[in-house]
Amino acid sequence: MENAVKAKKKLSAKRIVLILLAVVLLCDAVSTFWYSNPENIKQYEHTNRYIETDGKPYISAHRSGGGIAPEESMLAFKNCIENDDFNIDVFEFDLHITKDDVLILLHDDTLDRTTDSREVFGIKKARPENYTYEELRKLNIGANFKNIDGEKPYADLKGDDVPDDLRILRVEDVLDYIMANGDYDYIIEIKNGGELGKKGVDILVGILKERNLLDKVIFGTFKEEVSLYVDEHHPELKRSATIKEVITFFNASLFNKKNFEPKYIALQVPYNLYLRFLVNLGTARVINYAHSHNIAVQYWTVNSERQLKYLSSVGADCIMSDYPDRLYRVLHENE
Repeated sequence: MENAVKAKKKLSAKRIVLILLAVVLLCDAVSTFWYSNPENIKQYEHTNRYIETDGKPYISAHRSGGGIAPEESMLAFKNCIENDDFNIDVFEFDLHITKDDVLILLHDDTLDRTTDSREVFGIKKARPENYTYEELRKLNIGANFKNIDGEKPYADLKGDDVPDDLRILRVEDVLDYIMANGDYDYIIEIKNGGELGKKGVDILVGILKERNLLDKVIFGTFKEEVSLYVDEHHPELKRSATIKEVITFFNASLFNKKNFEPKYIALQVPYNLYLRFLVNLGTARVINYAHSHNIAVQYWTVNSERQLKYLSSVGADCIMSDYPDRLYRVLHENE
């Protein structure tokens, strides 16, 4: 009897997996059906330097190319810049503020996923704002990185054995390294919300002004209050649309609203299977409407060659990828 119950449970689990797989395939089929015809692309006069005009989207290293090397580490930045096999145009990375008001590179709100913080600090879900920059420098930010073979090549590095290239980074150090090695654009997101996020914006703007980089950066945040703070206190900082503004934009594009006047210069939107099943932002119509209103369209996180080729064909301005080397090869394969 017990074995029969277990067998039924296994069968039910298999059915659930098959149903989920069928749903995923259906989503993919529907989203493919929604692909735009590249012949629908239109050209508009614009003043936005982030709108691409030569038929190839700008290549952006998402989290500094976090699929190739530990994300947002100096090792990853060096891999993108000093590698002879590919080039990128834009660096994308995320910032958190520390206990002593230093802006460090980190995507998640906690340190668990990418570092050995549980071992070093002795707690789960350690947050960067509760530690000083020097305390955070004790961590190995490559501890949990897996390469293409599923190996963790940096997991055993501890304490003094952790090289500087795998320690928490200040945004100043990253910018200075990049500027010393080429001319790049930036997509920079502050992850903190509320007062911490606003303080982070103040610090970031000061750092960018010191380096004359304001015109090279598109700022982003998922925190609406931080975007509103930028509009009020730092209008010179170019920013991307908030979630609400993306929704408003999409509705305006559906009805081809003429008197649409956004406060942002870029849409930074996801291009994934499940979103496309509901709302497809990756069409020539959407991109045309954006360009007609001086808005650049930048997609994340695109790691599929098929998606890259499609988005390129319908006029995408920038594509962010964990594997910018793949994007480069696809865009330049016929050269």
